Amino acid sequence: MPLVRFDLVEGRSEEELQSLLDASHEAMVDAFQVPDRDRYQIVHQHPIQEMIIQDTGLGLERSKDIVIISLTSRPRTEEQKEHLYQNLAAYLQERCNISPEDIVVSITNNGDADWSFGNGEPQFLTGKL
Repeated sequence: MPLVRFDLVEGRSEEELQSLLDASHEAMVDAFQVPDRDRYQIVHQHPIQEMIIQDTGLGLERSKDIVIISLTSRPRTEEQKEHLYQNLAAYLQERCNISPEDIVVSITNNGDADWSFGNGEPQFLTGKL
Protein backbone atom coordinates (compact mmCIF):
# COMPACT_ATOMS: atom_id res chain seq x y z
CA MET A 1 0.00 0.00 0.00
CA PRO A 2 -0.02 2.77 -1.49
CA LEU A 3 -1.86 1.88 -4.65
CA VAL A 4 -0.11 3.61 -7.56
CA ARG A 5 -1.64 4.12 -11.00
CA PHE A 6 0.34 5.37 -13.98
CA ASP A 7 -1.24 6.99 -17.01
CA LEU A 8 1.12 7.09 -19.97
CA VAL A 9 1.13 7.64 -23.70
CA GLU A 10 1.33 4.19 -25.28
CA GLY A 11 4.49 3.04 -26.98
CA ARG A 12 7.05 2.33 -24.25
CA SER A 13 8.91 -0.98 -24.40
CA GLU A 14 8.59 -3.64 -21.72
CA GLU A 15 12.03 -2.69 -20.41
CA GLU A 16 11.12 1.01 -20.26
CA LEU A 17 7.94 0.23 -18.35
CA GLN A 18 9.78 -2.01 -15.90
CA SER A 19 12.41 0.68 -15.33
CA LEU A 20 9.67 3.27 -14.73
CA LEU A 21 7.87 1.03 -12.24
CA ASP A 22 11.06 0.05 -10.42
CA ALA A 23 12.31 3.64 -10.12
CA SER A 24 8.91 4.86 -8.94
CA HIS A 25 8.69 2.12 -6.33
CA GLU A 26 12.16 2.90 -5.01
CA ALA A 27 11.21 6.59 -4.76
CA MET A 28 8.13 5.67 -2.71
CA VAL A 29 9.95 3.19 -0.45
CA ASP A 30 12.57 5.85 0.33
CA ALA A 31 10.07 8.68 0.90
CA PHE A 32 7.35 6.77 2.78
CA GLN A 33 9.51 4.12 4.48
CA VAL A 34 7.18 1.31 3.38
CA PRO A 35 8.37 -2.32 3.05
CA ASP A 36 9.91 -3.26 -0.29
CA ARG A 37 7.13 -5.78 -1.03
CA ASP A 38 4.48 -3.14 -0.35
CA ARG A 39 4.12 -2.77 -4.11
CA TYR A 40 0.79 -2.19 -5.87
CA GLN A 41 1.23 -0.63 -9.31
CA ILE A 42 -1.12 -0.46 -12.30
CA VAL A 43 -0.23 0.95 -15.72
CA HIS A 44 -2.78 2.48 -18.08
CA GLN A 45 -1.55 3.33 -21.58
CA HIS A 46 -3.42 5.72 -23.84
CA PRO A 47 -3.23 6.95 -27.43
CA ILE A 48 -1.60 10.38 -27.38
CA GLN A 49 -4.85 12.13 -28.33
CA GLU A 50 -6.51 10.80 -25.16
CA MET A 51 -4.14 12.69 -22.86
CA ILE A 52 -4.34 16.46 -22.67
CA ILE A 53 -2.02 17.53 -19.87
CA GLN A 54 -1.23 21.21 -19.73
CA ASP A 55 0.84 23.18 -17.24
CA THR A 56 -1.58 25.21 -15.07
CA GLY A 57 0.20 28.35 -16.28
CA LEU A 58 3.59 27.31 -14.89
CA GLY A 59 5.38 27.39 -18.25
CA LEU A 60 6.24 23.69 -18.21
CA GLU A 61 7.06 22.04 -21.53
CA ARG A 62 5.29 18.68 -21.78
CA SER A 63 6.29 15.89 -24.16
CA LYS A 64 4.97 12.50 -25.25
CA ASP A 65 6.87 11.06 -22.25
CA ILE A 66 4.35 12.57 -19.79
CA VAL A 67 3.67 10.38 -16.75
CA ILE A 68 0.63 10.96 -14.53
CA ILE A 69 1.06 9.22 -11.18
CA SER A 70 -2.08 8.83 -9.05
CA LEU A 71 -1.36 7.50 -5.60
CA THR A 72 -3.89 6.37 -3.00
CA SER A 73 -2.41 6.07 0.48
CA ARG A 74 -2.91 6.30 4.19
CA PRO A 75 -2.11 9.86 5.32
CA ARG A 76 1.50 11.01 4.90
CA THR A 77 3.21 14.12 6.21
CA GLU A 78 3.89 17.09 3.96
CA GLU A 79 7.60 16.34 4.35
CA GLN A 80 7.11 12.75 3.14
CA LYS A 81 5.10 13.96 0.15
CA GLU A 82 7.72 16.56 -0.78
CA HIS A 83 10.40 13.89 -0.47
CA LEU A 84 8.39 11.64 -2.80
CA TYR A 85 7.98 14.39 -5.42
CA GLN A 86 11.72 15.11 -5.33
CA ASN A 87 12.61 11.42 -5.51
CA LEU A 88 10.28 10.79 -8.43
CA ALA A 89 11.71 13.72 -10.39
CA ALA A 90 15.30 12.62 -9.72
CA TYR A 91 14.89 8.85 -10.14
CA LEU A 92 12.76 9.05 -13.29
CA GLN A 93 15.12 11.52 -14.90
CA GLU A 94 18.24 9.51 -13.99
CA ARG A 95 16.92 6.02 -14.71
CA CYS A 96 14.27 6.58 -17.38
CA ASN A 97 15.34 9.83 -19.07
CA ILE A 98 11.95 11.40 -18.23
CA SER A 99 12.06 15.15 -17.73
CA PRO A 100 10.81 16.41 -14.36
CA GLU A 101 8.48 18.66 -16.39
CA ASP A 102 6.75 15.48 -17.61
CA ILE A 103 5.92 14.13 -14.13
CA VAL A 104 2.55 14.95 -12.57
CA VAL A 105 1.67 13.44 -9.19
CA SER A 106 -1.63 13.41 -7.31
CA ILE A 107 -2.04 11.85 -3.87
CA THR A 108 -5.40 10.84 -2.41
CA ASN A 109 -5.53 9.98 1.29
CA ASN A 110 -7.70 7.31 2.85
CA GLY A 111 -7.80 5.48 6.16
CA ASP A 112 -7.21 2.08 7.68
CA ALA A 113 -10.80 0.92 7.12
CA ASP A 114 -10.45 1.61 3.39
CA TRP A 115 -8.05 -1.29 2.72
CA SER A 116 -8.42 -5.04 2.35
CA PHE A 117 -5.43 -6.92 0.95
CA GLY A 118 -7.31 -10.18 0.56
CA ASN A 119 -9.34 -12.82 2.36
CA GLY A 120 -12.19 -10.36 2.98
CA GLU A 121 -10.35 -8.81 5.91
CA PRO A 122 -9.42 -5.22 6.78
CA GLN A 123 -5.84 -6.08 7.85
CA PHE A 124 -5.06 -2.64 9.26
CA LEU A 125 -8.10 -2.93 11.55
CA THR A 126 -7.49 -6.53 12.56
CA GLY A 127 -3.88 -5.82 13.52
CA LYS A 128 -2.36 -8.11 10.89
CA LEU A 129 -0.68 -5.01 9.42
